[in-house]
Amino acid sequence: MALVGAIIGATMGGWLNDSYGRKKATLISDIIFAVGSVVMAAAPNPYVLILGRLLVGLGVGVASVTAPVYIAEASPSEIRGGLVSTNVLMITGGQFISYLVNLAFTEVPGTWRWMLGVSGVPAIIQFILMLYLPESPRWLFMKDHKSKAISVLSKIYDFSRLEDEIDYLTTQIEEERQKRANIRYMDVFRIKEIRLAFIVGAGLQAFQQFTGINTVMYYSPTIVEMAGFENNQIALLLSLIIAAMNAAGTILGIYLIDHFGRRKLALTSLAGVFASLIMLSLSFIFESSSSSGIYGWLAILGLALYIAFFSPGMGPVPWTVNSEIYPESYRGMCGGMSATVNWISNLIVAQSFLSVTEAVGTGPTFLILACVAVLAFVFVIVLLPETQGLTFEEVENIWKVRARGREKGTESLLEAGDES
Repeated sequence: MALVGAIIGATMGGWLNDSYGRKKATLISDIIFAVGSVVMAAAPNPYVLILGRLLVGLGVGVASVTAPVYIAEASPSEIRGGLVSTNVLMITGGQFISYLVNLAFTEVPGTWRWMLGVSGVPAIIQFILMLYLPESPRWLFMKDHKSKAISVLSKIYDFSRLEDEIDYLTTQIEEERQKRANIRYMDVFRIKEIRLAFIVGAGLQAFQQFTGINTVMYYSPTIVEMAGFENNQIALLLSLIIAAMNAAGTILGIYLIDHFGRRKLALTSLAGVFASLIMLSLSFIFESSSSSGIYGWLAILGLALYIAFFSPGMGPVPWTVNSEIYPESYRGMCGGMSATVNWISNLIVAQSFLSVTEAVGTGPTFLILACVAVLAFVFVIVLLPETQGLTFEEVENIWKVRARGREKGTESLLEAGDES
């Protein structure tokens, strides 16, 4: 039900962002999440607990759309990728901390109530801190709050660059405002350049889930036990190490995404994911017919390599790309739609993983995920342009060039970005 809530929240998130701004959308998500945490902790029966999970999911869904867009719009283009990836680090780091917190509460009376209720604390802290942060300057320009936008920009850029950024934004936002009056959801599919961008953005979000990351994170204790480590404490400890690696890999991704590029990072990540999934698959296939413990340890190694390759690349890249490939007028809408694709894919994988392993076996299940990784690799090669270091408008022109063909006078920088 948390995932169902996240799907609904992500769907609503685009509209909230465009209508009320990135800051208010974040504050709303914090309130919803905090209320959901209290409902879960105080639940007198399973039905109220499920309602709390739904509310928490709504908050997560809205936040998952808002945070990458807010960070991207408040970031200079040369460090935008690293800053958006920091958001992913907070997610993976939060997962690691949640393992530690839950482990601490296992010996406390009312165990699960404390585990679920304490999740409201970060939302309350973020709500308080968010009150002191500014709104997105691009959104302020779009809503004619130019003086407020300039005040925000003056905190981001030094004086020598500030005037150029203001002139640039003024021109671009005026063009966007003229387009904005006729915006419809169907435009995402009707207008070719927006459709191309959405296919790439939504495709990356889907492949992020269908290559199995949340299967690994949700079920890592179960996978460890499947590998032959049946002691619950050992399984939890190994899962804790996996979560720590996930957070550490994301830190590496923050550096690589603005130095190595989005496209190369995604391809390298997927190649490693494929190899590690093959290792996992073979380990489980041979483990079932062998009494040796070596295959159990190979499965753990495959799990560790999977996280090591996935977390720096396919972890942050889909969110970074989705925060920068859409025109301003459609950024909230398309970001919400692609995040919804991510959560729906997450739900499908999470609900089907154990059923598929029971039907065909653990080894073949990981082999299926490896095949998906191959499809994702081809998808990135064919469709994803390099957006490293480009402004939002330069990225937008890449899609126009692809949709309409190479027009006379297209800037060489855009051609280079498209060809890469």
